[in-house]
Amino acid sequence: MNHPSSLFVDDKSHKLRQKLGPIYRQITAGTIAAVLALFFLSAPAIADEQSDTNVFSFGVIGHPFRTASDDVTLRTAIAQTDDDNLAFVVTNGIKSEQEPCSDKMYQQRKALLNSAKNGLIVSLSASDWVACKNEAGRSTSFERLNRIRELFFADDFSFGDTRIPMNRQSTSPKFRSYVENARWEIGNVMFATINLPSRNNHYMSEGGRNSEFEDRLIANKEWLQRIFVIASQKKSDGIVLFCDGDPLAIQHHRIFDFNVKRDGFVEMRHAINALASKFHGKVLLIHEPPTDTAPIPAGIIWKKNLGDMEIATAWIKVTVDERHPDFFVMDKKRN
Repeated sequence: MNHPSSLFVDDKSHKLRQKLGPIYRQITAGTIAAVLALFFLSAPAIADEQSDTNVFSFGVIGHPFRTASDDVTLRTAIAQTDDDNLAFVVTNGIKSEQEPCSDKMYQQRKALLNSAKNGLIVSLSASDWVACKNEAGRSTSFERLNRIRELFFADDFSFGDTRIPMNRQSTSPKFRSYVENARWEIGNVMFATINLPSRNNHYMSEGGRNSEFEDRLIANKEWLQRIFVIASQKKSDGIVLFCDGDPLAIQHHRIFDFNVKRDGFVEMRHAINALASKFHGKVLLIHEPPTDTAPIPAGIIWKKNLGDMEIATAWIKVTVDERHPDFFVMDKKRN
């Protein structure tokens, strides 16, 4: 039942509209036209604002211990990335080969990583574990790798104040040891780390079974396959892979030179190329240079949809922009 006061207001409004007639209709039409004009004029601005949400940047810290045995370079890079507007930061490695492979050293670097303001993800390097030895000079690489896994990848989040949730390969019971292989998503892009150390992917040329290399090879191939399957199912626009060694580099040697060391990256190179060729979006591989003296390319080297980026000791900034033909754009000034 209508309230008496509302009936009175409705009756007055009806009489007013009858008196105004065409004038009332013109005012109403003009008001609607003005509102529509305002909407369409603001539509491009709204569209631009929405498209900007698909543009973001992330940072990559190259191996910060290439020439030094302290954390000055890493600390400086973290401070600089903290001052930038970045979705996250990936650092390649936590120590130099000259530094001890001790729990104390690992804990010190872990504390430094946790001091970052941005979400910070670790991509392991060869110097973190491959060259570790005990007092007798025997390799402790496998034991130290497992210790790093315990200390640095104990939960499903990144380091830093902005804790980014991570999906680890260890969620699969068959590969529960490989916690260092992790993936995360920003926008419509899949990011992932994969443990491919330099020094020929830790392939040992000595006699006997390369148990660590062979087991990790099986895990890495499964991890790559899983990344591309999930990205394809989600219709991701791009995939970014972070690693230490360069799996795309082909070893060149002279004919009939039988002393050449087996290429420890050949299986991963074939897998990356095959999976990228079937993926509809862009694939970017970010890694260290093959050698300390290798010249650093000025940008991303593209072969069809597969991009290859090498980084030096400085940190680089990469912008994801769907409006750019390459999709991934490197900040050359920063590099």
